[in-house]
Amino acid sequence: MTRVLGISAYYHDSAAALLCDGEIVAAAQEERFSRRRHDADFPARAVAYCLEEAGVSLRDVDLVAFYDKPLLKFERLIETYIAFAPHGLQSFVAAMPAWTREKLFLRSHLRRSLAALPGEHPPAAPPRILFPEHHRSHAASAFFPSPFPRAAVLCIDGVGEKATTSAWLGDGNRLTALWEIDFPHSLGLLYSAFTGYLGFRVNSGEYKVMGLAPYGEPRFVDRILGTLVDVKEDGTFRLDMRYFGFATGLTMTTEAFHDLLGGPPRKPETALTQREFDLARSIQAVTEEVVLRLARTVRRETGERRLCLAGGVALNCVANGRVLRESGFEDLWIQPAAGDAGGALGAALAAWHEHLGKERTPLPGDSMKGALLGPGWDDRAIDEALSRLGAVAHAPGVEALLGQTAELLARGDVVGWFQGRMEYGPRALGNRSILGDPRDPGMQSRMNLKIKFRESFRPFAPAVPAERASASFDLDRESPYMLLVAPVGAGCRAALPAVTHVDGSARVQTVSAERNPLFHRLLSAFERLTGCAVLVNTSFNVRGEPIVCTPEDAYRCFRRTGMDHLVLGGRLLHQAEQPGLAESPARAGTAPAPPTRRPEVMGLLSGLLSPLHRGWMKLAEVLGWINTRLIFGAVYLLLVVPYGVAFRLLGKVPLDLGFDPEARSYRKDAGEAPPAGLDRPY
Repeated sequence: MTRVLGISAYYHDSAAALLCDGEIVAAAQEERFSRRRHDADFPARAVAYCLEEAGVSLRDVDLVAFYDKPLLKFERLIETYIAFAPHGLQSFVAAMPAWTREKLFLRSHLRRSLAALPGEHPPAAPPRILFPEHHRSHAASAFFPSPFPRAAVLCIDGVGEKATTSAWLGDGNRLTALWEIDFPHSLGLLYSAFTGYLGFRVNSGEYKVMGLAPYGEPRFVDRILGTLVDVKEDGTFRLDMRYFGFATGLTMTTEAFHDLLGGPPRKPETALTQREFDLARSIQAVTEEVVLRLARTVRRETGERRLCLAGGVALNCVANGRVLRESGFEDLWIQPAAGDAGGALGAALAAWHEHLGKERTPLPGDSMKGALLGPGWDDRAIDEALSRLGAVAHAPGVEALLGQTAELLARGDVVGWFQGRMEYGPRALGNRSILGDPRDPGMQSRMNLKIKFRESFRPFAPAVPAERASASFDLDRESPYMLLVAPVGAGCRAALPAVTHVDGSARVQTVSAERNPLFHRLLSAFERLTGCAVLVNTSFNVRGEPIVCTPEDAYRCFRRTGMDHLVLGGRLLHQAEQPGLAESPARAGTAPAPPTRRPEVMGLLSGLLSPLHRGWMKLAEVLGWINTRLIFGAVYLLLVVPYGVAFRLLGKVPLDLGFDPEARSYRKDAGEAPPAGLDRPY
């Protein structure tokens, strides 16, 4: 048996995925274990889980695939600083220490991190490491698990090494690059710039912008398209970088951006006004138009009838819905972990199919197993966890559990639902979910403010049996991963107020009896009781925290929110019956702080020297910080700036920065650069 371990790390949303003879056995994000949202560290816990799930150790892994080429990314960074010099000193000084310490030597760093995994005694010699390009990893994650033998592939994100948008043709076990758009021209970063300008956290708050958009009018579209971005008929585009600071600065936007749009960025947590609604609607409209034009171009040029999507922009389910309805493609498949976390799976699949040359047999539906690829707990393990927590639980049996849960939901209670294996990707799909009654007009506000502790405007998704979806939504196909927005049926909007957004749409999840039988049975039980086959489904977490992973995570989240009941496997818990919740000395997934030793125990001499030692170490840390910045500041001023000035004088700026009114397209054909081998980090 051949095993391939995929890893994404060091930027945001680190993750691991494991293939055994091409089958996706396990995949998970590190944040779920560490409890640090968007954790970017080496995914040691996620890797350990994947190996444990397969019952193997690192010695049994044949290949490791990292999701991008670090040296190619470093080349892009240097080109960017040269192109924008003398601007960018602060950014250069902030970025370079991590590169010179770790990222330039990523192969060695990965080997050390893998060798240090728990349970590897003595440390195993790490297997061979491959480095697919970032967008190849995205494309592989989109095409290879899809049900299509052949399809066009479109990847749109912030930035990989250089590409921000890329088009591919998938055929059997091969991906052929067609063309790309390179940094700094990025649809993902354009959307993130508006996310930050609207007062939300970049790389986290983009969902909020999408949810805010229907409340506004697109009155800023002309300013965006006429000034900030130039979009060609084929959808390719360039940004005017005078308005953006992300290339070399520490902010996403510049004063020119603020002046163009009529004011400074909104301060986080301040009141939202109609201006913010209109800005959100405007950037959403521009994003949809660009994605739609790109999709139509790929459809026209490839002649393919099926499209696969990946990259962070593929999580924009409103744009996805328009692509499905208006691009000319007959079918669409989107990687549920479309962002960087999915790069771990894509890297492993690229290694399996393209490096090893293994054949591919598409499966009906897809080969993602419903994205239920994370850890799970049986009732025995759940009982042990509840016993440690001192929780009060009932074990009514499966049929009674489903019936009681449906009754609780029907009377307006909110239920935490923890079942089976955890989802891979940002969506809760019925295994780590919070559920409610969509018929209740107050349910959206209650769940947002008292349970999720988030903004009241944010919409909730409906979960519906796949065979019943068309009765409530204008959707003629499955949407198992909650990645398509569809209109709520005109006759159903008043009956489903908690999942109908202000524009009459909903982000639909269709649930099949084959992929998630227990959740499907709960939906059916609720329908028998109420006549409604829909439930509110939102992720089992609160604002600022990852989705829960373990029974302990779920219980603590349940106790600290306004949830009324919790279903853990076959166990039913009622909030009113639970004892007081003692604060844990450490959050789940983190190591407890070491005990403090008192000076009298350490001895008088140690007690006197310890403060001096701590002070000296702090001083050394500060001096090191200063020296590092002085060194890299000198490098920037003495090397980067002169190179940048010289390149501009010679007319050879390494990045294409200006608008070109005469150009028909801004894309770069794949044939202009030779494809890089997977075995090289460059």
